[in-house]
Amino acid sequence: MAEQDGSAVRDEVAAARRIVVKVGSSSLTTAAGGLDADRVDALVDVLAKVLDGDGKGDGARDGDGKGGTKGRDGDGKGVANGREIVLVSSGAIAAGLAPLGLDRRPRDLARQQAAASVGQGLLVARYTASFARYGRRVGQVLLTTDDTSRRAHYRNATRTLDQLLAMGALPIVNENDTVATDEIRFGDNDRLAALVAHLVRADLLVLLSDVDGLYDGDPRTPGTSRIDEIRGPQDLDGVSIGSAGRSGVGTGGMVTKVEAARIATAAGVPVVLTSASRAGDALLGRRTGTFFHRTGRRSANRLLWLAHASAPRGALTLDDGAVRAVVERRTSLLPAGIAAVEGEFTAGDPVDLRDTGGRPVARGLVNFDAKEIPQLIGRSTRDLARELGPAYEREVVHRDDLVVLD
Repeated sequence: MAEQDGSAVRDEVAAARRIVVKVGSSSLTTAAGGLDADRVDALVDVLAKVLDGDGKGDGARDGDGKGGTKGRDGDGKGVANGREIVLVSSGAIAAGLAPLGLDRRPRDLARQQAAASVGQGLLVARYTASFARYGRRVGQVLLTTDDTSRRAHYRNATRTLDQLLAMGALPIVNENDTVATDEIRFGDNDRLAALVAHLVRADLLVLLSDVDGLYDGDPRTPGTSRIDEIRGPQDLDGVSIGSAGRSGVGTGGMVTKVEAARIATAAGVPVVLTSASRAGDALLGRRTGTFFHRTGRRSANRLLWLAHASAPRGALTLDDGAVRAVVERRTSLLPAGIAAVEGEFTAGDPVDLRDTGGRPVARGLVNFDAKEIPQLIGRSTRDLARELGPAYEREVVHRDDLVVLD
């Protein structure tokens, strides 16, 4: 790679003002699975250095001891040097294992939720104490997919995170493992971090793990090399991602990290993937890890969440004309274009829209319960309004609540 390209990468990262940092369980816990206070402190030291903007990493304070210079709100509570960080942190379940007498991560959801209930408090308490060394406050934000795919919930999550940042608090985001069910889980915090980066309109996403980047094979195998840059999907041709690195105690691996990078870059957010031990270099724009260039433009809408964070509760099969209208013309779905319905869902739930071959072509939030739709199939809204009332003269899925799938 030419030196000019490398310099451009460093400049883009160093210029990022709002940054989402994701750290995995393996970077925060001991080999036995408990929370490692020294590792948490080491990460906080790096993040505080970036926020202070002085490069000293020694907890330098301003005159009132609160750390940093004036931020966006102008009262000294904001972020130093104009930089803001949102931390997406795994580790709740791992932190809860030892207190509950568990020697390994449980496979069943109920015990995972119990471990998360105990561990989340321990995790946030550790972050609170560690950031307090730098005079910084933290705020806990727990999300499920249901909190972000629905319009009102999405706006509320955005406001909460924006307000925390405006008031000088560092948001610590995690999936709400205590209450999340299999149907409403993000699946892994890598994907959650990519979606949070979109939610807060971040300038950069940094994925931290125990692997120092994306390799062209298993990094434990001699002869493999780290990939410095990914400019698009074509750069992944021939790369065996499934064997290109695996975190130890978390739920994710390199596959989920590459998928998270794909989601973020398509939404206009560049990504650095590296190890937690090199977080400082990554955040300062030094050439480390793998840099994923943005492939799309920044968007303010929530449809990215609908596409990547929602689990469909059912499906509607569309006729060929409706498929063309939804996919090509991006119109709303009307009852006349529906050929069949399956699943049990209520109004407001996400459903897949399928072609006649069963392939999902779009996903949207449905306006009717599953039991209502059979009487609507193939009929015009005018006829339905005349027979069933004006409430039925509307779209089954409105175009503002619909996203076309790749």
